[in-house]
Amino acid sequence: MADFTVGDDHFRLDGKPVRLLSGALHYFRVHEAQWDHRLAMLRAMGLNCVETYVPWNLHEPRPGRYRDVETLGRFLDAARRAGLWAIVRPGPYICAEWENGGLPVWVTGRFGRRVRTRDEEYLAAVERWFSMLLPQVVQRQIDRGGPVIMVQAENEYGSYGTDQVYLRRIAGMLREHGVAVPLFTSDGPEDHMLTGGSVPGLLATANFGSGAREAFEVLRRHQPKGPLMCMEFWCGWFDHWGAEPVVRDPEESARALREILECGASVNIYMAHGGTNFAGWAGANRSGPFQDQGYLPTVTSYDYDAPIDEYGRPTEKFWRFREVLAEYADGPLPELPPEPTPLAAPVRAELTEWAPLSAVLEALGDEEPAPSGVPPTFEELGVDRGLVRYRVGVPGPRIPYALAAVGLRDRAVVYVDGVRAGVLSEENTALDEPVAGPAEIELWVESLGRVNYGPRLGEPKGITGGVLHERQYLHGVRARALRLEAFEEPDAPAGVAFQDVRSAGDAGEAGRTGLFRGTFEVADAAGTGHAGLELPGWARGFVWVNGFGLGRYRSVGPQRTLYVPGPVLREGANEVWVLELEDAGAPYAELGPGVPVRTAGTPGDARV
Repeated sequence: MADFTVGDDHFRLDGKPVRLLSGALHYFRVHEAQWDHRLAMLRAMGLNCVETYVPWNLHEPRPGRYRDVETLGRFLDAARRAGLWAIVRPGPYICAEWENGGLPVWVTGRFGRRVRTRDEEYLAAVERWFSMLLPQVVQRQIDRGGPVIMVQAENEYGSYGTDQVYLRRIAGMLREHGVAVPLFTSDGPEDHMLTGGSVPGLLATANFGSGAREAFEVLRRHQPKGPLMCMEFWCGWFDHWGAEPVVRDPEESARALREILECGASVNIYMAHGGTNFAGWAGANRSGPFQDQGYLPTVTSYDYDAPIDEYGRPTEKFWRFREVLAEYADGPLPELPPEPTPLAAPVRAELTEWAPLSAVLEALGDEEPAPSGVPPTFEELGVDRGLVRYRVGVPGPRIPYALAAVGLRDRAVVYVDGVRAGVLSEENTALDEPVAGPAEIELWVESLGRVNYGPRLGEPKGITGGVLHERQYLHGVRARALRLEAFEEPDAPAGVAFQDVRSAGDAGEAGRTGLFRGTFEVADAAGTGHAGLELPGWARGFVWVNGFGLGRYRSVGPQRTLYVPGPVLREGANEVWVLELEDAGAPYAELGPGVPVRTAGTPGDARV
């Protein structure tokens, strides 16, 4: 048992000053069988602590339907075994480049602008969630022999709002549920952010990527006493689909880390190991100075240009950080654990079976509700990840007019009387060719990830305005959802009527999309630490290997290779499913040792 406290100038463990050398590693972005290896890598880099967020939407996808809540507890147990302290950041909002900032769609859909405020209905939902989650944390606090030394209240709230009543309520809930270790907040080192996000009596920390001395000077204006800590030292950055990967020079990053430590501060390296946005959980951003303009969905890889790459390997940045951190260690640093072994030889997964999207929807989709006056949003249908087929009729006779999906989020493949007519997006909402009536319109709409940061947090997905023909809205819309959840059931994809893949070629437009299935062989699954999967010529969709969701792929790049954790592979035959939503390539997938996302990139970032 031990006592961890916040002193006037240092953190203290049983009264003795300690410095936190922490690294971010999110348990939900790393396969559980690989936690021990990644945590050992943190120790070998010179860290004494690990930090993790907790995504509410992963664990309560629907009201009262909890899933794998105990996973956090197992991760904290792994941290203790690795000899690391732990910092837990349970939100309820986490940002983290995660779908909807970690808030469930049933929360943002129901409460809208009232989320992250003192609204009693919203707080009641948070209270129920905390009552399920927090026992995992409380039982593992340091005063009970566990690794947990600090817990965060909310997250970067000063970048969002000023509701001090709300922040105090969140802090109060944490205490009421038994959190006894120090609570803290974290915000950008700017006056308005620290004013909005700090809570009297809680330790305020700062998030930045460089300029430690200037950042801590700002922090000291708001908190004259207490340990200095950079809670997020951005040593890299995340990537968006269709953009160049962002990289940061290892030597420059190491100098920035050293500056933090020379200030006498503690640090949490964000990210020490980024991992992967498995199963379509990647979030999105908005461009512009106030994050309210163009839509920027985040890629599946969360490599982050971190010192430990997505595949668990040390990078040049790892070695530069280890040199700096060794100077602040209590003794010699541990040796690195063995590096994960890549797939021994390239293998091709032949996709021999296919089912059209309509058949997949029929087998795995939700029941179709009664027609509605306007298109229901994903939120109104209760859909987090996946797609929705909207159907609506154009009355006739009438001459051809432009047809548009107003307020489309994010991408739709459109059919007119069963013939593919185009692909629409938020930037291009109208078909190139006008449509005459009568006609039957189908729009297969996918959410590419919900915004996780800024004023457009919680914005709805789907057709959020309406289907417009000339200036006339079309009513009587039928909507049916296909959730990614359906592919995560133990018996998936039961009920799907597969055909020989050659049928896709005979199916015309319908054969360009659908669910493809095939197999590949692995000779030494037990000795394989990882593989990489590619789909040359395929446009957009999702992949599963042996039922494990690798995440989204897109032909626009920069990511070409999906990370395959070694523990999901089986000796002998392995099964792969590909759900293609726009334009299938040749019927095969390629597996190899894996290629890092950042084979090229853009140095630096405006926020670093």
